[in-house]
Amino acid sequence: MPEVIFPGPEGRLEGRFAPAPRPRAPVAMILHPHPSSGGTMNNRIVQELYKTFQRRGFATLRFNFRGVGKSQGTFDNGVGELSDAASALDWVQSFHPEASTTWIAGVSFGAWIGMQLLMRRPEIRGFISIAPPANMYDFTFLAPCPSSGIIIQG
Repeated sequence: MPEVIFPGPEGRLEGRFAPAPRPRAPVAMILHPHPSSGGTMNNRIVQELYKTFQRRGFATLRFNFRGVGKSQGTFDNGVGELSDAASALDWVQSFHPEASTTWIAGVSFGAWIGMQLLMRRPEIRGFISIAPPANMYDFTFLAPCPSSGIIIQG
């Protein structure tokens, strides 16, 4: 799990990246819960998602949104964090332009950001959305959802 630092819209972003074990391997990116609630890329669920995708042969990235850990910038109520996620996806895809497919996974706030990114990036073919905060954020932008995936809600 090598630490990586890559450029984001407001400065550098800190992450952990596991390269693909074979050519044309799929890509996965995992997004963490809300920073004001203590969410980081080191969240237990985020780490388990990361390990699961890695074991299944994906090139896998998890990273801290702006203002979290070593990532530069300040929290931007979702607008800037969506830009962070787009930059992170661009960065991982630059190493794997031949990827067969791309998945996004998010936990809580990260699920909301991930689903917004999914609607903007047609190469994202699958998603895992854990505890999306539908009571806090509007998810009507998902109608119709262009990808298949799973939503896990307690």
